[in-house]
Amino acid sequence: MSRPPRDAAVPEVSPALLGAFRRYVEPYVRRHFHAVRLARSEALSQIAPGEPLIVYLNHPSWWDPLLGLILAHRLFPERRHFGSIEAQALTRYSFFGKLGFFGVEPGTAGGARRFLATSQSILARPGGTLWITPGGRFGDPRVRPVRLASGLGHLARRLRSGVLLPLALEYPFWEERFPEALARFGEPIDIGELRLGADDWMALLADRLSATQDALAADALGRDPARFEPLLGGNAGVGGVYDLWRRWKARARGESFRREHGVEG
Repeated sequence: MSRPPRDAAVPEVSPALLGAFRRYVEPYVRRHFHAVRLARSEALSQIAPGEPLIVYLNHPSWWDPLLGLILAHRLFPERRHFGSIEAQALTRYSFFGKLGFFGVEPGTAGGARRFLATSQSILARPGGTLWITPGGRFGDPRVRPVRLASGLGHLARRLRSGVLLPLALEYPFWEERFPEALARFGEPIDIGELRLGADDWMALLADRLSATQDALAADALGRDPARFEPLLGGNAGVGGVYDLWRRWKARARGESFRREHGVEG
């Protein structure tokens, strides 16, 4: 990896605040989703512990950072996680800096330099992991072609080692009143095996993320929980008179009541 600039400002994470925020987030997500599910694949087994890692993902919803926090804690607990956020948002919510977020100014030369400098400093640390949404704005997960901002390509060109890992997210409704939070990791890209210019990097990264989103779309359309590993259980049932009737039927049969709408009863 090339040497990071000396003036890069890496956020000082507060473990206590991060732990407290995570303990708030998981019950919050449970209340609003039926489940958090990870599509089954071999992608994560290909990543060596401690290797610099960039997780780059699509951006369908404001739920994405919360889902990223859950994935980071459950799948990469030994790593040190950081993410970029618009500088204006960080000014409004300064505690995000204590959670590992650093501010960027999109569309400015100074902002691009700071993004590259901070990212390189993060990835130079043992177990350094960077989570970014290079698409920028919110976007429907089925829109093609996938378009990414150029900053990630310039970062990849400057690195000499590490892994780029595409991540697709979707929040479809299946059988329940509450949506599913679905995630799939794509095929990792070993930076050390490639020497590409920024434009070629962007084409490759967009292609890999598009393929990952297509695979998750097929999983979502299949509506088969067996394709996924459940990471977090959530809320279920329709509520009101409907669930009251189903509860009474189960009791009359001497059966236990299950809130899931897809369960017969």
